[in-house]
Amino acid sequence: MKLSFLKKLIIGAAIINAPLQSMAWGTEGHRIAGQIADSYLTVRARAAIKAILGNESIAITSNWADFIKSDPNYNYLSVWHYVDLDKEYTYPELKEFLEHDAQTDAYTKLNFLVAELKKKDLSKENKLLYLRMLIHIVEDVHQPLHVGHTEDKGGNDIKVTWFNNPTNLHSVWDSQLIEFQQLSYTEYTAMINHTTVAERTEWQKAPISQWLFESNQIANKLYSETKTGDALNGYKYNFEHIATVNQQLLKAGVRLAGLLNQIFG
Repeated sequence: MKLSFLKKLIIGAAIINAPLQSMAWGTEGHRIAGQIADSYLTVRARAAIKAILGNESIAITSNWADFIKSDPNYNYLSVWHYVDLDKEYTYPELKEFLEHDAQTDAYTKLNFLVAELKKKDLSKENKLLYLRMLIHIVEDVHQPLHVGHTEDKGGNDIKVTWFNNPTNLHSVWDSQLIEFQQLSYTEYTAMINHTTVAERTEWQKAPISQWLFESNQIANKLYSETKTGDALNGYKYNFEHIATVNQQLLKAGVRLAGLLNQIFG
């Protein structure tokens, strides 16, 4: 009886922790991007979002789509988090590819979610689900390895060490680089959230295809410089890549705000 209870406890813990292994940006990264987005909302968009989320902030709700992976009823959402691009595209090639994209992936579902959230007769239940997913996926596609290769599961199969601890390339970009800064998500946001009107205008006018192209370009560079078995020197790797991490978090937040203002503003 005791053994059976222990097994159940272990299985339960595994289920609860499962989504933490594959979060884009990790919990903190998503919250940073969400907090940035919150700072650029219009008054009208902020009111509309509060009517849907209640007292839950964008920063906090941004992790819902990862946490819900522990519920089998939401398994169908797992492929919404990424786009696989298994070759290096020029931007015109990528736009052509996406025009014919019929897969269930981050690109097609983002377009779906934007269209649905603009509908006046959308049910309260779907408004909440779709808003949570929109927030999360916009942030996801700015994590470069969510626009990576199928064959290595977006860098998950590229096994490396980080400060001599076994991990993988995807996890380094999800969480380890961000956690290495040793800041709370509000402190991190305050540190990097400094943009000009010109920057925000440029980033927000870029179509989703441009977001994916930028992330894929970064992913391809990471692939070119990293192979399974590499021992990443944490200090050196941080020095070389943290500016890119911060830029992608900033773009995610600014572009998310632009999209929410467009839908609800």
